[in-house]
This record gives sequence, structure tokens and C-alpha cells, in this order.
Amino acid sequence: MADVLIIGAGGVGQVVTHKCAQVPEVFSRIVLASRTEEKCKRIAAQIDRPTGPIETAQVDAENVPQLVELIERVKPDLVINVALPYQDLPIMDACLETGVDYLDTANYEPKDEAKFSYSWQWDYHQRFADAGLMALLGSGFDPGVTNVFTAHALKHHFSSIEELDIIDCNAGDHGQPFATNFNPEINIREVTAKGRYFEDGQWVETEPLSVSREFDFPEGIGPRKIYLMYHEELESLARHIPGIKRARFWMTFSDNYLKHLEVLQNVGMTRIDPVRFQGVDIVPLQFLKALLPDPGSLGPLTKGKTCIGCVITGTRRAGSKADGRSSGKGGGGGNGEEPSRYYVYNICDHEAAYREVQSQAISYTTGVPAMIGAMMMLTGAWRGAGVFNMEQFDPDPFMAALNRHGLPWTETFF
Repeated sequence: MADVLIIGAGGVGQVVTHKCAQVPEVFSRIVLASRTEEKCKRIAAQIDRPTGPIETAQVDAENVPQLVELIERVKPDLVINVALPYQDLPIMDACLETGVDYLDTANYEPKDEAKFSYSWQWDYHQRFADAGLMALLGSGFDPGVTNVFTAHALKHHFSSIEELDIIDCNAGDHGQPFATNFNPEINIREVTAKGRYFEDGQWVETEPLSVSREFDFPEGIGPRKIYLMYHEELESLARHIPGIKRARFWMTFSDNYLKHLEVLQNVGMTRIDPVRFQGVDIVPLQFLKALLPDPGSLGPLTKGKTCIGCVITGTRRAGSKADGRSSGKGGGGGNGEEPSRYYVYNICDHEAAYREVQSQAISYTTGVPAMIGAMMMLTGAWRGAGVFNMEQFDPDPFMAALNRHGLPWTETFF
């Protein structure tokens, strides 16, 4: 059994805390910390844990001395970072100083620039390796599960992967005129950034949301328009999956969401540079965040499902089958090495997620993999010294844990 320190008390932090509490044989002590401790206390009060209450603490995740003091006081075996992406490096610095393993769900980006890149965190590899510590990056769903899905496909079904399309659909409806399902500042920065995909060894850039097509989603969701975006797992998968020729990321948006976003952009409300207003510098996007509904308030309102998965084209292994390892429908076996198209995905229901952990499916699909990644590290199923991405480890124990802990997956050839 192990002690964990969870930093971040938003929707994802709430899910991670609930899910860790459900596995007392691994997580013996859970401490939840945030800039606002009252948020941590509200989450702790939701959980009746026979092995002991959830402990809470206050910390500024951008303040390394504060983080070091908290880690030294708690003495965790692992720090689970579900704070904001621009807080990744201070938390990694604190883990290095205190000799504690690290896990996060999203890669670092500077506070004053909408730039997503693993380069800053990969630069920590030698320092973590020299200290005998492990850092696991991107243990959410996308990034995270999508990386593991790709590694699973390569291990069990393909001798080579040529094309990868990661497709993320939120078919839920919260009934609000305009809202984001996770932190508005991070969500809008991500959506308004230029698109980017990997092809033939190079990165190709596109204007924001300028490339789209239709995709027919399974299990009753049906056809939806998907838009090409840049997402951080493309960077690590292009680096770690040998021979991949093209990797793209797609996401669905409603017409209503896009129209609101267009207007907000046109009037400058999505800017991340300071604007002088009545003698005070304000960042328009941070002000907009204060006006929009708190994503945590959307949980009891949201109905519908998410569908996130990978469509993979490549050379199929002889005898490959998509049956016994899936939790749903599977395709037949192959009789020899042949070009094939394959789909592996998860469906998550917003209302079911809320009933279990009082959060909607967007937070659930990120928080469950964070708990599973922590479990992989703490049980020794995944170990190493240095900084790692999810696809660098054996996918099998993680895939099995997804089925056990609330994110069952389905795979099929088509």
C-alpha cells in the first residue's frame, strides 16, 4: 500500500480522489491539496472511506518552496498532478528536490503563450533518471488512454502502423448557452490554437478549425462533424511509434459552441496578453473564465455520452483478432499480413459518471486513467527511471484496469 498526494481540486481532482479511494489495497493514504483548501474539503466530505478520511492541505502549485514543504510533511510515495498545465514544471522541480515520483495528465505549456510541447518536460529526463525517480506524463484519456490504445494495437494487431487518427467526441448536452467542460482558460487556448499534424516525418500546420470532415460514431451517437486540432499525444506518439507516417487529432464541436467562440475571438475576449482596464492589467481570457459557468457545476446538468478512440490503418499481423481482449464487439481474425483498418474506443455516459463520482464524463475520462497510471507505478507494473510517456510501457495491465475501473473499451476491424 502507498501514500499519494493529489494536487488540484477541480473536476479531475475530484474524480481521481474518488477513484483512488475505491482501491484501498493500493492507496492507503490520500492527501488532496489545492490553492483553495475549501475545495479539497468539499471533495473529501463526499467520500466515506473505511480506511480513513481523505486529508486536505493548502498549497500554491506555482510556488516550489511551498510544494517542497508540503511534500516533506506528507511524505507521499507519488505526487499526482492534476493542477493546471503551466504548473507542471514547479511540481516536477519539487518532486526532484524531495525525491518523490511524479504523474500528470497534460503536458506543460507556458502561462503567457498557447504552446503545447513535451520538450520542457522531456528535458527533465536525465535529472529524474539520475535521482532514480520516475515521471509519467499525460496519464489522462487524450493524452493517456489514446497512447495506450495505440501501443495495444501495435503489440497485438499490427506489425506496422501507418496512419493514426485520434477522434474525440463529446455528445453530451448541458443546456447552457456557452460553457466549457473543463477549465475554460485551458479549453479555449487549446481550441483557438493552430491545427498541427504529423505526416511523412514533418509537422504540417493549419489554421484553427479550418479542416473538418464527418465521422459516424458508434453505439447510437451517429454522424458528427469533427475538426482537426493539435493535441500533445501526437508529439510523443510520432516519436515513439516506429514507422508511423501520419498522425492526426480530431474533436467534435457543436455549431452553437463554435459561433460563441467566433464572436468571443472577434471582440478580443480570448486574448491571453494583458489589457489595461481602468488602471488595472487584466487578461481577457481569465476574465471570461470568471464569467462562464464553473465546469464543476455542469455535472448534474449534462446528459449524453462521450466517445474517444483511435482509428488505425496499417499492416495487420497474421492471426490478429479483435475479440477476447475487448469488452464489447470484436471483429474477426486475419489470415495473413494485410492492410487493415481498426477502431478502438470507449463510450462514457455523463449521467452514470455523475452518479458515481459527482462529476461529468469529461472529468471522469481523465481522472480514471490518472488513478490507473498511479496504480501501475505504485504496484510496479510500470517502472523506470526518468521521464516517460504512456506508450513506452506494456499496455496490457493498463487495458485490463480500464475495464475494471469504469472505462471499458471496444475494438473492431472494419
